[in-house]
Amino acid sequence: MKPRGAATDPNSINEGPSSAVVTALATPPTVSQQGGAGESSSSPAPPSRYESQKRRDWNTFLQYLKNHKPPLTLARCSGAHVIEFLKYLDQFGKTKVHITGCPYFGHPNPPAPCSCPLKQAWGSLDALIGRLRAAYEENGGRPESNPFAARAVRIYLREVREGQAKARGIPYEKKKRKRSTVNTTAVGVNFSVAATQSIDGGGGSGGGGDDIAGGTAANVATATTATATATTTNG
Repeated sequence: MKPRGAATDPNSINEGPSSAVVTALATPPTVSQQGGAGESSSSPAPPSRYESQKRRDWNTFLQYLKNHKPPLTLARCSGAHVIEFLKYLDQFGKTKVHITGCPYFGHPNPPAPCSCPLKQAWGSLDALIGRLRAAYEENGGRPESNPFAARAVRIYLREVREGQAKARGIPYEKKKRKRSTVNTTAVGVNFSVAATQSIDGGGGSGGGGDDIAGGTAANVATATTATATATTTNG
């Protein structure tokens, strides 16, 4: 039995709470310790395929600037340097682009292999520039000084597209946007003409555009007058 007034032994394990208990008390419970509710929301969502590819492209371009002779900084990068980068990537391309003297020039499905060089396809370069243009501004670059949006880069991409279209015999055509607003308006006009003609008793085919517009307005006025007359008579 410990005598009264005896000094406390600092090495005793029975004196005071242990360090593990102190740590547990000082540390707030985590989401998983609270029952696991919302555990999946605590972990950040993985980046999309586009974001991952954009990050890889950006790191590749920064490495290209670092290995450039002489080395380049991002602040001094121009549209000309971007074009150099695109030409540098041609050595890793997998698209056969026939030269002018090749017998398969302009042939979409050549029957035999040839010695023409492999290059980056225009679609791949165009998508790459789009990702790098976005990554430049996301990393603090100003839109007005974005080298990937330079006019020289757009001209180069257009030349690549036209050159590969002729060499491969595969035209690149932009997808036409659907003009749903115009179609809806046209349907509305046709419905209005049909409705007014049915009210007016059915009219014949009109002439020019002004005649159709005038006839429609006249039919609407006639229908309004007829309705007013019928109301007066019934009253």
